[in-house]
Amino acid sequence: MFKLTRMNQFWRLPLSLDWGQNNQGSPLMEVENSIPLRVLVLALVITGMVAMDIAAGTTFSFWAIPMSVVGTVWGYYHRRKANIPVKFCIAIGMLVALGAFFGRLFGELNDTRLALAELLIQLQVLHSFDVPRRKDLGYSIVIGLILLGVAATLSQTLAFAPVLLLFLAIALPTLVVNYRSQLGLEKSKVKSQKSKEIKLSSSFSTYFLLFGVVVGLGLVVFALLPRFPGYQLRTFPVSSPIEVNQSFTGRSIINPGYVRQGNADNQGSGNGEQNQNGEPGKVDDSFYYGFNNQINQNLRGEMKPKVVMRVRSQAEGFWRVLAFDRYTGKGWEISRNEDVTTIRRSPWSYQIYLSPPPISGKTREVVQTYSVVSDLPNLIPAMSYPREVYFPTPMIAVDKEGGLRAPVGLSKDLTYTVISEVPYRDRSLLGKATNDYPLNIKNYYLQVPPGIAPKVKERTEEILANYNQKQVAQSQKTLSSSYEKALYLAQYLKQNYSIPENPLGLPHLDEKEDLVEAFLFKHQGGYPDHFSTVLTVMLRSIGIPARLMAGFSAGEFNPFTGMYVVRNTDAYAMTEVYFPKYGWFAFDPIPNHPLIPPSVEDVQTFSVLRQFWQWVAGWLPTPVTGLLNNIFGTLFSWIGKAIAWFFALFTQGWFGILTGLIVGTTTAFLSWLGWTQWKEWRNHSRLRKLPAMESLYQQMLQWTAKKGLGKHPAQTPLEYAQVSYQHHGNTTAQVIDEICQAYVSWRYGGENPNLNQLRRRWEDMKKVGSDRTSI
Repeated sequence: MFKLTRMNQFWRLPLSLDWGQNNQGSPLMEVENSIPLRVLVLALVITGMVAMDIAAGTTFSFWAIPMSVVGTVWGYYHRRKANIPVKFCIAIGMLVALGAFFGRLFGELNDTRLALAELLIQLQVLHSFDVPRRKDLGYSIVIGLILLGVAATLSQTLAFAPVLLLFLAIALPTLVVNYRSQLGLEKSKVKSQKSKEIKLSSSFSTYFLLFGVVVGLGLVVFALLPRFPGYQLRTFPVSSPIEVNQSFTGRSIINPGYVRQGNADNQGSGNGEQNQNGEPGKVDDSFYYGFNNQINQNLRGEMKPKVVMRVRSQAEGFWRVLAFDRYTGKGWEISRNEDVTTIRRSPWSYQIYLSPPPISGKTREVVQTYSVVSDLPNLIPAMSYPREVYFPTPMIAVDKEGGLRAPVGLSKDLTYTVISEVPYRDRSLLGKATNDYPLNIKNYYLQVPPGIAPKVKERTEEILANYNQKQVAQSQKTLSSSYEKALYLAQYLKQNYSIPENPLGLPHLDEKEDLVEAFLFKHQGGYPDHFSTVLTVMLRSIGIPARLMAGFSAGEFNPFTGMYVVRNTDAYAMTEVYFPKYGWFAFDPIPNHPLIPPSVEDVQTFSVLRQFWQWVAGWLPTPVTGLLNNIFGTLFSWIGKAIAWFFALFTQGWFGILTGLIVGTTTAFLSWLGWTQWKEWRNHSRLRKLPAMESLYQQMLQWTAKKGLGKHPAQTPLEYAQVSYQHHGNTTAQVIDEICQAYVSWRYGGENPNLNQLRRRWEDMKKVGSDRTSI
């Protein structure tokens, strides 16, 4: 009997307790019971997943969202259990996900954002099956925020904006519910349905007001945020590696626009004089006709606009594609198309180094990342003088005109990065450039067909002579440098020749007609690219080396995505002029275009703010716009003069230095004094506008902060009151505790505190002074 009793006692010992015991039921493992908090957190995570799918074009949502919902429901009903088998399964699943992540990581070393996002989604799905505590829900909130951030870096369109607003709309009530859960408050019970409706309507109005304030402040910060040039990271976005034929020579250009009826016989010619029916040739309605080794400007027609790529660049520019050196009478061709250089990259890096440009002028590094949206030829757009190219193929080719060629066509979703050394366009230096051209420049960039050379030269010299005669009559400077001549001729063509309104308005040239001759002497104009051809030939006729360069204009800048949206209709040709020691610079003679393309000298720091002001000024009457420009101009002028006067003091000897120091110190002191007084006034004004209980609570927090015990933002009022007993005397701590208790009851419980008694106790405590701080 004694042994049986001892055996029964043994089985009651803790050693024999079942493994399924509720360990999370202990006070140290507090379980989160709030269903609204769990639903809101799930909504945040789902929003992050949807944002990833929209930004990256993935399909994570199809499996991750249903699994997250199932996991959240299962985790809620099993939140009080140990769930040991499930934890083991989750651990195994996380190890599998980590292995898959590393396997994918080695294939995408240059851009790991998508791989990291997929890993986070997998971990979140596994994590959703065991989230008993509030801090576990906090991990899910952070994962949702990270997914949204990754989606923001991948997004290239405004489709991300609605998801961002939705995330904010869910995040605000999530923070409120989470805070109420930390305070341990339940929903306040309302006695009547009428008071309940009043509270509900008040909550909704407060929520929408808060949402509007946050969105408004975000847009203001976004507009004022400076766009500093420079990529802070040197790992640039590039698509996954593309395997190509190792026999690539770079001599052929693949333009999908020249493929006709399933064959590519005329891919390399770009001829198109006549179609199969013997009718005059037309340009392709999707692809720019000039991206080939030959360009036929006797074609007619127009393209249908479509987006072809998006560009993120440190500076606005012209995305150069290729250039032509030989004029054929009706177009252009690359005379040295067979003479290209193939450059290979190392197998462990996407980086391809190019030869530095043979120029001595000042340059600026400009990083551009191109994301192809629609199929393009195997010509790689880039700003002038590329130095490094990060491209997914193992090699690229460079022709004699500085054009970059890929082994494959640029297909949809391809991404690459280019670093260019773009020269500054200093008009004074270029105006002093000599006419001592190297032999290789003279041999290829002064060619003009003999049949039109005398006539074009005579016309060009006549235009320049007429301008010089007017300048002499007005005692002004005449055109002497090549730069000023090129600039004036481009402007002259803009102002004196026109573009026909009908795309098919100009008749086709016959075999004996020359495009430049017909433009200048017969039609008095032509199509946009014809202007650049005419300017190039006119400059050559007077001994200034020039070539025709084709590419894309910057496109439409989207301030919300920070990218330039480039369409096929943004492609056109310009004239490039050579200046010894400084290189090639473009001139745009096309009407309604800027005379010179955007340059690196343009300041982009406050580009969004400048565009916003231009948009506002477009809606305002002209007198109002002029008045505001005068006011701001005068204000900034005064500020500039004051700063210049202050720094000039330090150049006037010891007396000036002493005066400058006195003025600087006095200004700093008065500024500090004014700032302090303004803050005090703002604080008193804010406290007066607050409800009485809120005002008293804030006064208490400010007083304790001055005493060296400020409230941490993560602390709840009741937690702060409990901590105050460790740092203040009992009398002071009791008053702080009473105010905190009354504030929580008023703020979250709807109770009306005894304000008179609280104020009296508060004032008595301040008169007596706080007790000594206890150590």
